[in-house]
Amino acid sequence: MSEQQTTARVLRQGFLGPDGTFCAAALRAWDPEGRAEHVPFATVPQALKALRAGEIDATMAPIENSVEGGVPATLDALSQGTQLHIVGEVLVPVTFVLAARPRPDGSRMPLADVGAVGTHAHAWAQVRTWAEANLGGAAYVPTLSTAAAAEALARTGELPYQAAVCAPNAAATFGLDVLAEGIGDNGGAVTRFVLVALPGRLPAPTGADKTTVVLFQKLDRAGGLLELLEQFAVRGVNMVRLESRPTGEAMGSYCFSIDFEGHLAEERVRESLIGLKRVCADVRFLGSYPRADGQRGLVDPGMRDGDFVAAREWIDALGG
Repeated sequence: MSEQQTTARVLRQGFLGPDGTFCAAALRAWDPEGRAEHVPFATVPQALKALRAGEIDATMAPIENSVEGGVPATLDALSQGTQLHIVGEVLVPVTFVLAARPRPDGSRMPLADVGAVGTHAHAWAQVRTWAEANLGGAAYVPTLSTAAAAEALARTGELPYQAAVCAPNAAATFGLDVLAEGIGDNGGAVTRFVLVALPGRLPAPTGADKTTVVLFQKLDRAGGLLELLEQFAVRGVNMVRLESRPTGEAMGSYCFSIDFEGHLAEERVRESLIGLKRVCADVRFLGSYPRADGQRGLVDPGMRDGDFVAAREWIDALGG
């Protein structure tokens, strides 16, 4: 989309809602001036479906957590269906509170009265140890998001849970009492979110970039994964995330979702992708984009752009 087109109308950017989710916080961090209309969706696949249908211009989606690893719903939705590209990323520190409805007499619910807790699966996994130690074996009730659990407490009469694990902002947004703060089992937890759009012009290389691909093997055989990984290793490309996901085609059929340092504009990255395309059944390129932390990767001697160019010029000269 050209600059003229983007200024002609307000962009619509989706996120995992409702307001008060960590995904909403990531989108506000990406668009602090609120130039785009932020559109909530109940699930990540719904948001990506709307993007593919042209109903929104981009969507923010959680892709990785420092405690729980990859987010399956996002990884699977990006590896299937119409091609999409990641154009940026945002890192959001994750802090959880336990929240409940205010009581009519103004008192707060005692922790002993919490028999069940509603929240998203990834959030529950990050507070499970605290819950076991402080809630006496309270049951877990899954919800579509942490903020959805808080919103339901505020607006719905009968629920199968008495308290919600959510972000502090969600508790404030929906007028809930905070029963306990900082309940995460890992105080340094961070969730990585990616802004996803339809394919177009890639963000310009910055020198501190990341590329995401999904690789599909031709055959499941001994050394198959090693053959894929060698395409990176021999060209000095450092992987920063590697996860396998089932393709859904048959038992034991997996694809590999990978993040690695570098940008498509770099010779070592292009050479790696050429090698992967040669040995893989399919390579789904999901974009090159600036790293949120601005960290520049180390490029070994012999792996810089000039080294690849000089090598090609040398081999071309051999043929006269």
